[in-house]
Amino acid sequence: MNVEKTIENIIAKCDNYIDPQLAVCIIRDNYTMGSNNIDELKKYDIENEDSYVEKALKVLKHENIFITFGMLAFIPLFNECDIFSIEDKTISLSSEEFQKYGDLKEEYFGVLIEKNSNNFIIGSCDLCGCKIDSSFRQIKKSEDNFYKTINTIIESNIIY
Repeated sequence: MNVEKTIENIIAKCDNYIDPQLAVCIIRDNYTMGSNNIDELKKYDIENEDSYVEKALKVLKHENIFITFGMLAFIPLFNECDIFSIEDKTISLSSEEFQKYGDLKEEYFGVLIEKNSNNFIIGSCDLCGCKIDSSFRQIKKSEDNFYKTINTIIESNIIY
């Protein structure tokens, strides 16, 4: 994965579902959420004139980061998930899938990139640093419709 090009690609597209300045957030080693506004960080040799992508890359040398690809919204009445992203989709979920994923509530989905690497894990994060339990949760690879849809959106927007 080319982290720089992938972040540039997402930021160029994310105006429709998220503020581009919140496309990246810090995830600590224990998967709890750190700052969701890297534009305001004053450490890691970040300078005011650095671009958003340059700041994200400087943070990545020291911290895991989460790149947001879209938002999930589960609809209990219909066992559906609305995916608001670069490619908006509504998918019907089986009862089993809904039981498995329905507790995610409204959350952002994307990839956690491990610090100082280009290794990534697909998952979700509520992106609200004010909540004490804000954290990243991996979405386990599976053959179900939900995972395939999320994986397709992510794979089609990652630059290698």
